[in-house]
Amino acid sequence: MPSRTPHRFRRTAALLTAAAACLALAGCSSSESSSATPATPSASSGRDGAASGPGEPAGPAGSARPSRTREADRPGPVHVSIPSIGVRSTLMELGLNADGTVEVPPAEKGMTAGWYTGGSLPGTPGPAVLIGHNDTRFGRAVFHDLKDIREGAEVLVRDGAGTTLRFTVTGKETVSKKAFPTRRVYGPTKGSTLRLITCDGEFDAEGHPVDNLIVYGALA
Repeated sequence: MPSRTPHRFRRTAALLTAAAACLALAGCSSSESSSATPATPSASSGRDGAASGPGEPAGPAGSARPSRTREADRPGPVHVSIPSIGVRSTLMELGLNADGTVEVPPAEKGMTAGWYTGGSLPGTPGPAVLIGHNDTRFGRAVFHDLKDIREGAEVLVRDGAGTTLRFTVTGKETVSKKAFPTRRVYGPTKGSTLRLITCDGEFDAEGHPVDNLIVYGALA
């Protein structure tokens, strides 16, 4: 029998392998970041990482930008809203920094969430990952109240063609960035799923939040 591995499986395996090596690189700090300029326009910065980072996993090894899980020329997501906690935000595209970690929105755009283009496209099989700050040096940010979201809450994601997808929250957890659940967040799923990620918890000696808050959702 042929032993050919499906393209999507190979891509996911590469993503998980690369990610596992970079989980300790937290993207949240209380001072301006001194990291190298990212390979894409939306640079990560300041306290901020504040806000977010999925534990900053890397994309597929050897790629300057992550590849997208797309179907034909289907448009990417441009807006997210969570009515139960008052979130309404446009979505910027997030890729990889020069060091292979995942970008977060710049501190000055703390009220804007981002879609990680190395994950799945909302509405297609697999996890779509949205990242947002909890707060930044400029104050509270888009996912500040994400901790208050409840199971069963609705998350609406609209794409560039005007189609709105409805996801339902299935659970949430707070995890140490040193033990980020890479496979649970980025691993393949049969249906279209959603992950919302921000920073959480106490600050360490350098001013970095030590935890991530992860919210899980599924297409309704």
